[in-house]
Amino acid sequence: MFRLSPTPLNPADLAQALTDERAGACVTFEGWVRSRNDGQSVFALDYEAYPLLAEKEGARIVAEAREKFSVLAAHCVHRTGHLAIGELAVWLGVTAEHRGDAFEACRYLIDEAKARVPIWKKEHYAGGASVWINCATRGDHVHLPGQPA
Repeated sequence: MFRLSPTPLNPADLAQALTDERAGACVTFEGWVRSRNDGQSVFALDYEAYPLLAEKEGARIVAEAREKFSVLAAHCVHRTGHLAIGELAVWLGVTAEHRGDAFEACRYLIDEAKARVPIWKKEHYAGGASVWINCATRGDHVHLPGQPA
């Protein structure tokens, strides 16, 4: 399961959906909005996505993880909209019979989602500047038309 959410994420509620008596392991990952990036003070982020393509590609990644790592369930939810420092931006949860598969699948999910899912973030800096960053570039700044370079 992969989905985008315009509202805050509740990890306890999300983890509840993974409950399975066959599972011997549950691994979760939380990505939070941090206050610094590339040496600059960040005070907020905006996430935008192309929903149809993002959810399709995200579902493809989840299916790949389930097949590659023999997991029982894999969920990924990514926020969209305006987020403040400390807010939860992405949540992943994986259950499997064994911990190795759960850990590997969780790592695969976050790495592939960052590389392949069309989600962009705009960092707002303390000095007043802001920059759009394409998550797939893993930190390389992408200057969109109409945006200052």
